[in-house]
Amino acid sequence: MSQKKKYTIEFEHALNEFVKELQQYVSTDTGEWTIKGFIDIYKNIYTISSDTKIVSKILEIHIFPELLRFAEKSGYKIILAEHQNWYPDLTLVHKENDAIKFALDLKTTFRRKNKSTGFTLGSHGSYFKERDKDKNIQFPYNQYTGHYCLGIIYTRVDFDDDLAETEVFQVNELEEEYGDKLIGARQVTKVEHLKSITSVIKDFDFFAAPKWKIASDSQGSGNTANIGSIKDIEDLKAGNGVFSKLGEEWFDEYWINYGTATMIKAGEVVKITNIWDFLEFKGRTDLIDKVVAKGAKRRKK
Repeated sequence: MSQKKKYTIEFEHALNEFVKELQQYVSTDTGEWTIKGFIDIYKNIYTISSDTKIVSKILEIHIFPELLRFAEKSGYKIILAEHQNWYPDLTLVHKENDAIKFALDLKTTFRRKNKSTGFTLGSHGSYFKERDKDKNIQFPYNQYTGHYCLGIIYTRVDFDDDLAETEVFQVNELEEEYGDKLIGARQVTKVEHLKSITSVIKDFDFFAAPKWKIASDSQGSGNTANIGSIKDIEDLKAGNGVFSKLGEEWFDEYWINYGTATMIKAGEVVKITNIWDFLEFKGRTDLIDKVVAKGAKRRKK
């Protein structure tokens, strides 16, 4: 077994064990998020909006101490992305062998119709194609031993009144003698316990996977060069992406050539933007049965 393979197996095992622990760390026994809002010096609790950008950032802050603990326990140090739009969110570098680096992106998203969701898996442009360059990436792509996603899927709580998302509470169990019944124009609501404040999200699912195993053959957003994930939640958790049976090499080659390679179809030059055309273009239609079709673009007859 190669050194790279050995480190990869150990890292994946540790990451999957860590993911199992996150459920009880972020949620109550009824499935609600343990974060209820933020607090001022008078112990007033300000609830937060369920806006995805706000929730995602707070979730990342919430689990960061656990990520530090995971890294320390596993023998890695964490390097944060130097700029907000750089890939990846976290780089884990082995303390005894700094040639071993794992990219870890945190992906938080909400359920759609209880069964599906989706997110982007990073760019298929610049650093993905020029793998020895460090533009918009912490280390050149080919210096990473593996590229992983830590996914957090949740359900958004529907409120009858949008303003309910930004209520102010005073909690009796905090026993604060200061504060007022009004903060600005907002009424302060008295409650007995923190648990009685409704969380804006609930019912978490966590998973970790190499990003190539959960990739689709479609872009994740229309106007940017981002790789899209598959959308079925159970397939995400099981790593049943379009390329999961083809292998990482086919994932790499497909996305390096996405939208730039062309072929002749029905007498016209077309850009290759689906796995079916790409395998035909490569003369490997014998591999079509290995495509996990559920997450792929529909194959044209």
